[in-house]
Amino acid sequence: MRWKALSLFGFLSLFAALPQANATGEDYAVLIISRERLEVATSCEIGIYIQDQFVGRLLQEQTTSFNLPHGTISVRLKLEPGQVPGCNPGMLAPPAQEITLTAGQVVKYRIATTAKGLYLRPAALEY
Repeated sequence: MRWKALSLFGFLSLFAALPQANATGEDYAVLIISRERLEVATSCEIGIYIQDQFVGRLLQEQTTSFNLPHGTISVRLKLEPGQVPGCNPGMLAPPAQEITLTAGQVVKYRIATTAKGLYLRPAALEY
């Protein structure tokens, strides 16, 4: 009897030692970046940098998404040298844009351009 109780207690303690999974799955946010409209008048590839780390490229009519931890993140867009002639990124680092994400949030941004360079503009999810 004593061994049964001890083994039952040991078996139950294994479940307590395992990391608890979040049942709702909302410990991250989803950031969608789109270049689906012709708002950027260039055929160059656009590089996406999150927290100053290169995370991807977008060509015309492409969309990408990232699962990110909640909080404030820094996003930087930059023209990348690619297969198209005349796509030189320049010498200066483009300005970063701060985006605040909350857990469970899904946000979509569209790439747009001004005289100062590329930036992210909020867009509707349209699901």
